[in-house]
Amino acid sequence: MTSLSASARAGLESAVPGGVATRAADRLRMAHDASHYLLHPGAVVTPSDAGQVAALLAYGRRTGTALTFRSGGTSLSGQAVTDRLLVDVRRHFRDLTVLDDGQRVRVQPGVVLRHVNARLAPYGRKLGPDPASESACTVGGVVANNSSGMTCGTEFNTYRTLESLVLALPSGTVLDTGAADADARLRAVEPELHAGLLRLRERVRGNPDSVRCVRAQYAMKNTMGYGVNAFLDHDDPADLLTRLVVGSEGTLAFVASATFRTVPVHRHAATGLLVFDSLGAAMAAMPALVAAGPAAIELLDAAALRVAQRDPKADAALRGLAVRGHAALLAEWQESDPAALADRVADAEPVLAGLPLSAPARLSGEPAARAALWHIRKGLYAAVAGARPSGTTALLEDIAVPVEALAGTCAALADLFERHRYADSVIFGHAKDGNLHFMLNERFDGGEAPARYADFTEEMVDLVLGHGGTLKAEHGTGRVMAPYVRRQFGDELYEVMRELKTLCDPEGVLNPGVLLSDDPEIHMRHLKTVPTVEEEVDRCVECGYCEPVCPSRDLTTTPRQRIVLRREIAAAQAAGNTELARELTDDYDYDAVQTCAVDGMCATACPVLINTGDLVKRLRAQEHGRTAAWRGAARRWGATTRGMARGLDLAGTLPPALPETATRAARAVLGADRVPQWQRDLPGGGTPRRPHPAHDPDAVFVPSCLSTLFAPARGGTGVAAALLTLAGRAGVRLLVPDGIGDLCCGTPWSSKGLTEGYRAVRDSVPPVLREASRDGALPLVSDAASCTEGFDRLLDGAGDLRVVDAVAYTAGTLLPRLTVRRRIGSLALHPTCSSARLGLDDALLTVARAVADEVVVPDGWQCCGFAGDRGLLHPELTASATRAEAAAVAARPFDGYASVNRTCEIGLARATGQPYRHLLELLAEVTAP
Repeated sequence: MTSLSASARAGLESAVPGGVATRAADRLRMAHDASHYLLHPGAVVTPSDAGQVAALLAYGRRTGTALTFRSGGTSLSGQAVTDRLLVDVRRHFRDLTVLDDGQRVRVQPGVVLRHVNARLAPYGRKLGPDPASESACTVGGVVANNSSGMTCGTEFNTYRTLESLVLALPSGTVLDTGAADADARLRAVEPELHAGLLRLRERVRGNPDSVRCVRAQYAMKNTMGYGVNAFLDHDDPADLLTRLVVGSEGTLAFVASATFRTVPVHRHAATGLLVFDSLGAAMAAMPALVAAGPAAIELLDAAALRVAQRDPKADAALRGLAVRGHAALLAEWQESDPAALADRVADAEPVLAGLPLSAPARLSGEPAARAALWHIRKGLYAAVAGARPSGTTALLEDIAVPVEALAGTCAALADLFERHRYADSVIFGHAKDGNLHFMLNERFDGGEAPARYADFTEEMVDLVLGHGGTLKAEHGTGRVMAPYVRRQFGDELYEVMRELKTLCDPEGVLNPGVLLSDDPEIHMRHLKTVPTVEEEVDRCVECGYCEPVCPSRDLTTTPRQRIVLRREIAAAQAAGNTELARELTDDYDYDAVQTCAVDGMCATACPVLINTGDLVKRLRAQEHGRTAAWRGAARRWGATTRGMARGLDLAGTLPPALPETATRAARAVLGADRVPQWQRDLPGGGTPRRPHPAHDPDAVFVPSCLSTLFAPARGGTGVAAALLTLAGRAGVRLLVPDGIGDLCCGTPWSSKGLTEGYRAVRDSVPPVLREASRDGALPLVSDAASCTEGFDRLLDGAGDLRVVDAVAYTAGTLLPRLTVRRRIGSLALHPTCSSARLGLDDALLTVARAVADEVVVPDGWQCCGFAGDRGLLHPELTASATRAEAAAVAARPFDGYASVNRTCEIGLARATGQPYRHLLELLAEVTAP
C-alpha cells in the first residue's frame, strides 16, 4: 500500500485529529518489528483514547480499510506489520492502576511489562507472564499473544491470570467484561455475537474428538490459532469472549485495558547452570530434574553457550568452558521463605549429584550471580541473532512437545539443520515445559524465500505434529504459521475458529492475513531483506529492546527506528529510487541525528550492546567534524566557558522578551542546530574554576566546567563547593590542579562529532591529569556523572589513571566519616543516563538515604534528554523525555529534589517547576554543624 490519498487522509483525520502520519519516514520507521516480515503501511495512526479507536474502527468498516494494532513491536511471527493502516497504541495508552494492595492491576496496552512489575514490587507481587522480552514488550502484546515465559508455565500465563478486559469490538461496541452486567449487555447490544458464542461452545463440547484434541493441545503451552480451550473452560459469552481475545493477535477486538490477578514474588531463589557433555545427556536428565521441583529449567545448546560466553556478564566458569558438543540447563528454585528454599535446595542436591554433569553443580542465591545468568538467557535470542552474518535475516521459531518427546525432537531438529545447511542454528528454550526455541539465519534476496527454507518448514511441521506438539508455544501464530492452523487442529476446530473470526469481525478489517489465512503461501511472502549499511546497523535484529529507555521515543525516533531508516535509505538507493532516498535522508537529520540525546542508554538495554549514539556521532562528524571554531575552543576552554557564562549573565539582566526574541530570530536564520534557544528559566553564568592546593592530597578533584557555565540553583552552593566542604569535614584532602579552567572531559566535542576538537582535548588533558595524580597514584574525582563517563572515554588507554564519580567517592570514602545531623523527610531523586551506565545506583541510594528518610525515584524516570546542549537547541526533546517523570513528581510534594548533573537539574527543574540540586549539595546541608 502506498501513502494515503488526500481524501482518505481527510477521513482518517476526522477520526483521529492530528494523529495521522503519512511521511515516508514515519511509515517506514514503524514498518519494522522483530519478525522476519516487512510490509510498509499506508499510514501510521496514533489514537489518544478508546473513543478515537472506535472512530477508527468505524472508518475501517465504512471504507473497507484494514487496521493492525501495534504496541511494543517485539512480535516475532509477523503480527505487527501491515501494508494497510498501522495503529500505534503504545504512545498514549499507558495508564496503570494498582488495585487491592497489589492483588490486582489494571493496565492499558502501551505499558511495558517491566514497568508494571516495578509498580507491583513494593507489594511483593508481579504479573504471571514472564517473557524474556519483558523489558520491551507491552501489555497489549502480552494479551494479544497469550504470553507466558520462563517460570509461569501454563498455570500463570496470560490466559490463566487475566481477570477482565475493556474491549472495543469492530462494530464499535465498547464492553467491560469485568462489569457485573457484562453478559447481559453483550446479549443486548451484540445479540448475534452472544448467540454465536453459545452455539460454538456447544459445538465444541458436543464433539468428543474436538474435546480430546483441545485437552491434548492445551496441556502444553500453545498459542497456535484461537484459544478454543475457552469453550471448555467457560460458560457465559462475556467470559468466553474475554478468553478468546487472549492470543487473538488483534484480529477480534482492540484491548483498551486489561485487569490481571497478580502472583507473589518469590524473593528467595537458588540458580545454577548445569553443563552436560551433550544435548542428549541434558535431555535424558530432564525427568529427574523436573521431579526435583524447580520453578524453571532453561535449555542452552552448544551454539547458544558459545554466544553466551561472549557476553560481558558471563562468569569465569562459563567463559572458561571449552564448548564442543555441550549443552546446559539453567535451573532455578524459588520460595518466599529462606528456610523453605534451603529445604528445596537440600532435596535437590542428591538429584544434582547424580546427574552426568561436565562440572559440579553450583547453585547460587547471590543476586548478582543470578541476575547475570538470567541476563544471558533473556538476551540470548538477540545476542545470537546479532552475531549472524551481515545481510542475513534471523528467524526464531517456537514449538512445544510433550516433555517425554524433547530428546527425540532436539535430535531430529539437529538433523534438519544439517540436511538443510543451517550450520549456525541454535536451540534454547523452556525445557521444563517442552518448549523449544530455535533460530536460523537466512538470506532473503529480493524478499524471496529459497527452496531450502520452504522445504525445512514443511519437514519441521511434520516433525512437531508427529510428536503431538504445537507449532507455536509462545510467540503467536502470526503470518509464519497461519497456513498450518488447519493441519494442527483438524477441519472441525479450524472451522470453529473461522466462524469465531466472522462473528467478531464480519467485515474482516482487523489484521487480515494473521492467525488464519486462505493463502497457503502467506508465510513465504513479504520476507525481510537486510542490506549491509554500518556496523551498528548490521548487527541490529530490530527486537525493540532499546525503545523503552530512549528519551526521544515520543518525539521523533527510537534507536531501532534510526537503524531501520538507515536500512530503508540503503534499500531505496539500491533500488534506484533516488526520490525516496532523498526524502528519507532529508527527514533523517532532525528525526534521527539532531534529536538523538546520544545518551547511550540504548546500549544498556540492547542484548548485543549496540550504542546507536556512536552511529549518530559519526553522522554528526560527517557534517561538521572539522569545525574550526570548536577546534579553537578546545585550546582555550577556560576563556570560552567564561565567555558563555557572561553571556548568560547579560541575558539575565535584560527584559526576558529580548533574548528570547533574539535567539529565536538567530535560530531561524542560522538553524536550530547551531543557536541555543534562551528561555527565562535558564540560570545565570557560574563562577570560574580555580586551583585548590592541598598538601599530601588523598585525591585529585576535577570540577566540571558545568559549574562555570551555569550558576547553582537558587539557594545552592553548587556541587564543587559542596564536595570540597564535605571532604574538609571528613578530613580528606582534595587537590584541584593548576590549569583547571582549561580542562574538559571532551564530551562537548565527542557528542557533536567534532573530531578535531576532541583530538585536541585528548592531546592536552591527559598529561595534566597524569602529573596531578602522580602517574595514577591518586584517584581523579569528577563531580558530574556525564563528565565521569567522559573522562573514562578520554583516558581509555592512559595507563593507571583512575576516574571516580563524586557520588561513589562520597559513598565509599567521605560518608563513613561524616555525621548526618538532620535528615529531610522525603527526596525525589533523578538518576541520570550517565549514572546508570556507570553503575552508580547503589552509591546514589546510599548517599540519598543519608540525606532523606524517604527516597523516591519517580515512576517514568529516564534520561532527561538535556544531553549537554540538546536541551538548549531542542527543548522539545527534554519536554518530551521528562513528561512522565514530571507527572509522577507533581503527584505529591517532596522536601527535596536532587540529581547528579547540572544540566539534568536544569532540565528537571524546567519540567517540574521544582528546585533540583546536586545530591551532594543536600548532603553538605544535612551534615553541617
